[in-house]
Amino acid sequence: MDFAYDARTEELRQRLLAFMDEHVHPAEPVLDAQLADPDRVAWSVPPIVAELQAEARKQGLWNLFLPARQSLPGEGGAGLTNLQYAPLAEITGRSPQLAPPALNCAAPDTGNMELLAQFGSAEQREQWLGPLLNGEIRSAFAMTEPDVASSDATNIATRIERDGDEYVVTGRKWYITGAMNPQCRIFIVMGKTDPDAEPHRRQSMILVPRDTPGVTVRRGMKVFGYDDADHGGHAEVHFDGVRVPAGHLIGTEGSGFAIAQARLGPGRIHHCMRAIGIAERAVELMCRRTLDRVAFGRPLAEQGVVQDWIAESRVRIEQLRLLVLKTAWLMDTVGNRGAHTEIQAIKIATPRTVEWILDKAVQAHGAAGVSQDTPLAQLWAGNRTLRLADGPDEVHKRSLARNELRRHRSGDR
Repeated sequence: MDFAYDARTEELRQRLLAFMDEHVHPAEPVLDAQLADPDRVAWSVPPIVAELQAEARKQGLWNLFLPARQSLPGEGGAGLTNLQYAPLAEITGRSPQLAPPALNCAAPDTGNMELLAQFGSAEQREQWLGPLLNGEIRSAFAMTEPDVASSDATNIATRIERDGDEYVVTGRKWYITGAMNPQCRIFIVMGKTDPDAEPHRRQSMILVPRDTPGVTVRRGMKVFGYDDADHGGHAEVHFDGVRVPAGHLIGTEGSGFAIAQARLGPGRIHHCMRAIGIAERAVELMCRRTLDRVAFGRPLAEQGVVQDWIAESRVRIEQLRLLVLKTAWLMDTVGNRGAHTEIQAIKIATPRTVEWILDKAVQAHGAAGVSQDTPLAQLWAGNRTLRLADGPDEVHKRSLARNELRRHRSGDR
């Protein structure tokens, strides 16, 4: 197995690292100041993001996440494989509030663009995918609901009912990322079209413009006290008899569950790629802090327990990176279904491991680690949500265990 980056990946890595050093990291305090500005329009994206996007475009660091596809409207994908994109996504994870949106590689837009590129009609791609690829609008993916256990997607209660040339959408969603952003113009909504069908054929997906009558963005939801305003927040959204043209249905009736699985696979690995970058930054901050601080007559870095944290962190990061790269390679060579086990494995292992590393970095910083003076507390809060988002740990473990047991029950070793 060759672990070297190919020429294109290495060239993009060097450009991206320079972009991070010259533009992104210096912009982090600017972002904080703009978010704290009392005159800022509520939930609007701070101006620094648009400035970084302009620079990223100029440097050819735009839409790196999306493989090149024929007939894509707007500024299409970069044509990278998952294996090529992995080290680039990791670099953006070192500044997750700024770098992914600067490159137009931030969730939920990435997943929504992939979904539209793969399953959208020509008209849907022209109307919504083009503006998303160009960074002109933002989008949201409305799947999670407060009144049911959404870890089981067959529970989803929102209804999508056909009425002549229209569909009527009724339901309540929450933690819909990006929905508070005034630039969010389109929701991809998952709901039931046929409650009596086979469980995985009951759901469909439909495009609902934000300004459609009956759509109400009720409130912004906080995550461990953070509003995540830099990403457009997370919203509770109500759909009260919302009518949209039948042509807004994505794919066919009953295909919503399959489309969701196709969307969530790449989303899960992208989260894990970025999370490794978060872990690298945490280790860097931990090392700098412990070398600088003296307790009981010597630097914290000379304390055995601190050295154990640092060593363990390095080992765990290297293990995670190898598993993520293997998963990316499998997705490229045998497809998402062929990489199903590995996708579940990285979704279980990565957030949990990065949480452990962030916890040790917080501990090494003492009171500063839980303050607003370092990024650690917010990084911890964001990473902790990954153990729930795109399926909780327990659901992935249940599926992984069942597949493992099935192999042995059938005698396939």
